[in-house]
Amino acid sequence: MVRRLKAGGGEVQTVQAAKPTVHTIDNADDTDGYYRITPGEILDNGRYQVTINLGKGMFSAVVKAKVLKAVDQERRQDVVGKEVAIKVIRSQESMYVAGRKEAGILKKLNDADPEDKKHIVRLDRTFEHRGHLCIVTESLSMNLRDVIKRFGKDVGLNMRAVRAYAHQMFLALSLMRKCSIVHADIKPDNILVTENKATLKVCDLGSASEVSDGEITPYLVSRFYRAPEIILGLPFDMAIDVWSVGCTLYELYTGKILFPGRSNNQMLLLMMEVKGKLSHRLIKKASLGEMHFDESMNFISIEKDKITGADVAKTLVVSKATRDLRSRLLPPSSVQIKMKDDELKLLKNFVDLLEKCLELDPARRITPRDALLHPFLNS
Repeated sequence: MVRRLKAGGGEVQTVQAAKPTVHTIDNADDTDGYYRITPGEILDNGRYQVTINLGKGMFSAVVKAKVLKAVDQERRQDVVGKEVAIKVIRSQESMYVAGRKEAGILKKLNDADPEDKKHIVRLDRTFEHRGHLCIVTESLSMNLRDVIKRFGKDVGLNMRAVRAYAHQMFLALSLMRKCSIVHADIKPDNILVTENKATLKVCDLGSASEVSDGEITPYLVSRFYRAPEIILGLPFDMAIDVWSVGCTLYELYTGKILFPGRSNNQMLLLMMEVKGKLSHRLIKKASLGEMHFDESMNFISIEKDKITGADVAKTLVVSKATRDLRSRLLPPSSVQIKMKDDELKLLKNFVDLLEKCLELDPARRITPRDALLHPFLNS
């Protein structure tokens, strides 16, 4: 038996589906195990009708669908016609297991937030369709990557929008911390917004885990949002999500990626340009420290030879930040003098919050609770 989950603490039903099917049924799958979804297709015994294909990720394809009928204790007028998003997991056993884990984590977070005030996407239910696990969640309009492209490409969003989004992101992180969940892939693409752009929801918990289950790997989290402790092979906790939120907030305000490194090695170099050198204590503790630092704790920068294109190792002595957040975000003094006091104060508070989110040492990084009390979100 496989559980069918319902969000919000509703009863847990079971459906007959003893084992994940990992083979193609009637040519329904492509060669990579993605289900070939057809707009108009009916799913879950007539409950849903697919309206739009939204795209593919590493583990699944996602569609938008319309609810056609009520089930169980639902009232028809509450659900029929409602739009939902359905994540159709690829038909491989490891991905089926990962999908079950994601649905379980979402249910745990939703159950801890029955009033839906903590900005985590809501799980509706799960079902199986032709050998594929399907995870049904609320449907939202677009993600923050779309918002940046549409309203703030290369220039960013206004500070009050950034502040409103920051507040909601830290509420989501505070709930995950309370539940001992690490998201491990926070980025603009995985934060959805409502039609009016006022409310966001953190989504895509496919990489999420209980903090005690976190496996040390240098490739966890999308690279531009990856915290230094991950790259160095150090144990990690919820602080990696705070780092990712810091990178995301910088991007919302500027329209530009803060650390666009082409490799983990270059990511560390870009981080030290902004925050100064990593402490010797962290480097010594790191299981992958020798990949990036020599015996004298100098950085080994892997660069491309301009003529041959081959990778060349170059030793760099890094001491202090050369392009810190203040110099990147605060205007020249001549401009600051002309700014309104409250505007300048808000900007300085924003820079201070980012500094605290982007502490290289995770033990010194701000917690979600303290971020919610920070002057940037409280003034």
